[in-house]
Amino acid sequence: EPYDNPLSPFGGMEQVSWSSDGQKIAYVSKKLKGKEYAVSTNSDIYIYDLATRQTTNISTTNKGYDLDPVFSPDGKYLAWNSMEKDGYESDRYRLMLMELTTGQQKELTRGWDFNAHAPQWAADGQSLFFTSETPTATSQLFKINLSDGKIEQLTKGQFNFYGFAVTKESLVATQASMSMPHEIVNVSIANGKIAPITRTNAEKLAKMKMGKVESRTVKTTDGKDMLVWVIYPPDFDASKQYPALLYCQGGPQSQVSQFWSYRWNFQMMAANDYIVVAPNRRGLPGFGTAWNEQISGDWGGQAQQDLLSAIDDVKKEPYVDENRLGAVGASYGGYSVYWLAGNHNKRFKSFVSHCGLFNLESWYGTTEESFFANQDIGGPYWQKDVPESYAKYSPHRFVGNWDTPILVIHGERDFRVPIGEGMQAFNAAQMQDIPSRFLYFPDENHWVLTPQNGILWQRVFFDWLARDLKKDDAKKP
Repeated sequence: EPYDNPLSPFGGMEQVSWSSDGQKIAYVSKKLKGKEYAVSTNSDIYIYDLATRQTTNISTTNKGYDLDPVFSPDGKYLAWNSMEKDGYESDRYRLMLMELTTGQQKELTRGWDFNAHAPQWAADGQSLFFTSETPTATSQLFKINLSDGKIEQLTKGQFNFYGFAVTKESLVATQASMSMPHEIVNVSIANGKIAPITRTNAEKLAKMKMGKVESRTVKTTDGKDMLVWVIYPPDFDASKQYPALLYCQGGPQSQVSQFWSYRWNFQMMAANDYIVVAPNRRGLPGFGTAWNEQISGDWGGQAQQDLLSAIDDVKKEPYVDENRLGAVGASYGGYSVYWLAGNHNKRFKSFVSHCGLFNLESWYGTTEESFFANQDIGGPYWQKDVPESYAKYSPHRFVGNWDTPILVIHGERDFRVPIGEGMQAFNAAQMQDIPSRFLYFPDENHWVLTPQNGILWQRVFFDWLARDLKKDDAKKP
């Protein structure tokens, strides 16, 4: 068949599963073409029988994503991830179960207001393990029993868990935090106790001084509690004053958790003597469905107010120099930087936007993820009832208010947010004589994936911020 498995561009072998007897293959595919492919997330789970050579679609009634199938050890059941709404890539990840002989299906996580990612069977087939974002802004390991549907959180702490494999008595998982790159650990199923397996980075980390990472609760403008990470310089001295960076998360629906990144690395920012403010603004998972969904159609609304609430709260501290604030981000975070540039009321002295959305009309007509634009913006700008997003929330409509130096970064091969968005923003700054710089990667896409480009990215990033946040005439303690 002329269709892909795994799904492009991110799918891997988690989208293929063999039955224990080797006679069946379950796989994921989105069997659509052209416009239908572009506007839909309707992937399905297919089972191919090697003996009969027959293919069966087992998820025809669900119109959103169906992903990551796994056969039970005895071959009687199939579990998988499922999103209910077509076109909504950030819908709640439900955990589905099908009895293969009867075809009966049910949602195991019904009534649970969080995601269930990447299910794996216990060795005895009586339960499933998965990862999920939590209200502590971390990703932890969970267990659900088939008999009673009880969900148990196995791990707790200021770190994230990612991929894992199941043994009889433990989970072998990758673990990371803002202060530690990924390592492999053993997690006891009985008590959640964590024991290291690899110590690949131990020698290097022992020679480095990391900054303190703390969780802070900030009140939003509509009276909600928002979790904000604050990362301090390694030799932090509360009697001094530091410049601060507001980190604007991308996604837009991806949690600001205890992740380790080789580009957006908070410890590296802190090591350059910045206090980093990283809020879990509206539109992020782990805090319930309502919090996650509120951003759709409201990109320049409450989510932006949440970002400002975070920096306004932290800048009150005596050790923060409110005259040396910057805002940085990529993708929706880059959009946020462009939006703030026209609406920040002189809070910031420097901006960095990577692969940000600048003009929602031009972006709608060029992005390859039409389903995402339909969901989050509200549809095309030419329809009879034009979504308010285009008039109220497109950063280019506020570019006349720009008054702050800005670094624009973009990759030529970015099809999610095509390079024209960055070019428009840079040219708008140049035409208004606003100090600006354009960092162009001809061989990168929506991300920076090659090591040498990553080094250049970091050098230009910190060089640009220092230009206005570490001036000799800046406010001193």
